[in-house]
Amino acid sequence: MNPAPTTTATVEHRSLPWLQMADRETLTRFQFIKLRAGLARALRSNRFLRDKLDGFDIERLTSMEALAELPFTSKRELVEDQNACPPYGANLTFPPRDYVRLHQTSGTTGRPLTILDTAESWDWWAECWESVYHAAGVGREDTVFLAFSFGPFIGFWSAYEGAKRIGALVVPGGGQSTAQRLRTIIATGATVLVCTPTYALRLAEVAREEGIDIASSTVRVTIHAGEPGASIPSTRARIEEAWGARTYDHLGMTEMGAYGFTCLNQDAVHVNEAEFIAEILDPATGAPVAEGEQGELVLTNLGRWGYPAIRYRTGDRVIRGPARCPCGRAFLTLPGGVLGRVDDMVVVRGVNIFPSSIEAVLRQFPQVDEFRIIVTRVGALDEVEVEAECPEELAPEVERALRSALNLRAPVRVAQPGSLPRFELKARRLDDRRANGG
Repeated sequence: MNPAPTTTATVEHRSLPWLQMADRETLTRFQFIKLRAGLARALRSNRFLRDKLDGFDIERLTSMEALAELPFTSKRELVEDQNACPPYGANLTFPPRDYVRLHQTSGTTGRPLTILDTAESWDWWAECWESVYHAAGVGREDTVFLAFSFGPFIGFWSAYEGAKRIGALVVPGGGQSTAQRLRTIIATGATVLVCTPTYALRLAEVAREEGIDIASSTVRVTIHAGEPGASIPSTRARIEEAWGARTYDHLGMTEMGAYGFTCLNQDAVHVNEAEFIAEILDPATGAPVAEGEQGELVLTNLGRWGYPAIRYRTGDRVIRGPARCPCGRAFLTLPGGVLGRVDDMVVVRGVNIFPSSIEAVLRQFPQVDEFRIIVTRVGALDEVEVEAECPEELAPEVERALRSALNLRAPVRVAQPGSLPRFELKARRLDDRRANGG
């Protein structure tokens, strides 16, 4: 593993704003002052928000209990709003001419949303990503390689802006093949790689084919978004081993912002509570879960008032961790990052299964290059099968590992090397055939 500069921890500690180490009472007071001020500003002209909060006295918003009186916002609701008021919907605080950026959601869970940002909001995005970089010990001495193509997906555009903000040298990898990106990483002496965890492993796969020793390269940090992989210990270990670098997770959403990051301890994802209010709720009852329990992450944005999102149901299932960390931050932590989508959970013979649980097992086997999870329904029961690019003789061992870890039988079908899809952005490994009668 490439050693980090001896100043990394010092740089990270110096970069901690006082709020990240404040007590909970101070932090909560700050959050709700910011929320009331932002809502007062947005409600003057944002028709979508006025309709949602009609009659509610925002001065009452001083606690989580008062926040819970507000209605949720869902992606379906935002999509319906854009369908009813094309092209951008009614959730705009300012006239369209005041917006400078247009991005879209990835569309992995339905029709893409088109979302606009003002110059002020876009600068806020960069600030949020600045926190991501600082938490991973990345600074102006680094060269950041962005291994993705620049399209309407917001994630890595904001990574680019954040890297500019910290003063790092930015190397864009758009318009390049995987092999070309690898050669550019070597040629530029890049020290930081930003991409999805799936694509980090794809780069490693092509590096083996091309005879490129990336483990001995200058890359010392990899930062990943778009998928849960970087918080899955076995996936993170494979990336770190392949690249000889330390791997960090980042959580964000086009409709919400860059809200989470891992620090140098790599134990859990921190929610950036200076810019977001986080609730973790039982998806069935809406009640808050206790520390150590799973629930759905609900976020309220505190810095994007051109396109606000109040009590937004992310659909992501997380564990409520403690609001403390050896790094000094007092922000809420999410052990394991995003465990999976609430609607991705499959119940197989009474066992709750998320795709990330299957990935955690498969990534323990270096011989498994790529995989796909196939869900079918036989009668009234859901069935799970795994298709994996691996040696034929390994399949029984993988099946045994899945049964041991998940307490169910998941047959493993061997696929030919290179036959399964590869992904640059969000991987789509879940093949759910139940709706088609499969």
